Amino acid sequence: MSTPVRVLVIDDSALMRKLIPQILERDPSIQVVGTAMDGEFGIRKVEELKPDVITLDLEMPRMDGMETLRQIMRRFRLPVIVVSAHSTEGASSTFKALGLGAFDFVAKPSDSASSRMEEIAAELIGKIKVAASAELQKLYSPAKIEPARAQKPLVRTRRQPTKLVAIGISTGGPNALQYMLSQLPGDFPGAIVVVQHMPEGFTEMFAKRLDETCSIEVKEAKSGDVLIAGRALICPGNRHMRVKRMPLGDMVVLGDDPRMNGHRPSVDILFHSVAQEFGHNSVGVIMTGMGEDGADGLGAIKASGGTTVAQDEASCVVYGMPKVAVERGHAQRVVSLDLLSNTLVAQCKERQSVARA
Repeated sequence: MSTPVRVLVIDDSALMRKLIPQILERDPSIQVVGTAMDGEFGIRKVEELKPDVITLDLEMPRMDGMETLRQIMRRFRLPVIVVSAHSTEGASSTFKALGLGAFDFVAKPSDSASSRMEEIAAELIGKIKVAASAELQKLYSPAKIEPARAQKPLVRTRRQPTKLVAIGISTGGPNALQYMLSQLPGDFPGAIVVVQHMPEGFTEMFAKRLDETCSIEVKEAKSGDVLIAGRALICPGNRHMRVKRMPLGDMVVLGDDPRMNGHRPSVDILFHSVAQEFGHNSVGVIMTGMGEDGADGLGAIKASGGTTVAQDEASCVVYGMPKVAVERGHAQRVVSLDLLSNTLVAQCKERQSVARA
């Protein structure tokens, strides 16, 4: 029998210090080795208990979660999963934590009663198991996430995109996506749609954070948003996103269909609509993440004549979604994170070159 994953829970709420271990210890492959009520106690417990993974609340007295995270990253380099408050302030702090090196996060229900905590049980258990085996050096640090190469255009005209780029991404995604999109020029000729597995209430803040660091425009998608060159639309949490070709402009449409592959939003739902509506004028990209959401949809884009790209294993925080797509033969190209932006620029310029010839 393999050694269980040793977990330390750091949270100032006595209720959460009780509920989180109860949830985790249902899985025999996880052992909660201790709890701590704030960052100072937490750092001591890390030294004493040597856990494999830490769950961390960000809002704590004395040493808060952010300073605790900085010390853990600097001194121990252990994977940390943030248990985040479901609020605007909580979302902002969560993305700062991811920038400091946190592995991932789960959204704490607004009502932290036992029945509501069941909603995040499977997600938390799954992320802890993946975190225990992940290579932390693949998490992109703030130093690696470069600022935009150029200022945003003062006047952004609505340009018809050459191609539609559809991106599916999950665990390890926020930093990887920020790094990749920040490398695109402000006059990027393609339109971009993104499904990032993320809870409701976090995607708007995520899109704003991306917009601040990118030359292209980035916003949370709304039904009816037109697909234009140089703009990325992020699917809202707990919605599905499809694309639709219309006489007055191609657009995104949001829906509340049931979950697919356990996800809403689902990468597969987006990719299948991209294949159907855009065919050879599409580029499908599948990036770091656990599970297999998006693999079949990438195959549909390939079958429709579109170009398909998977992030390579060496640069993935979690080589799950891309691995399945590659193994099924759906990825025509396998590219490192460092080269993804150049790959997309080259793909989206192809039709322009043909048009001018």
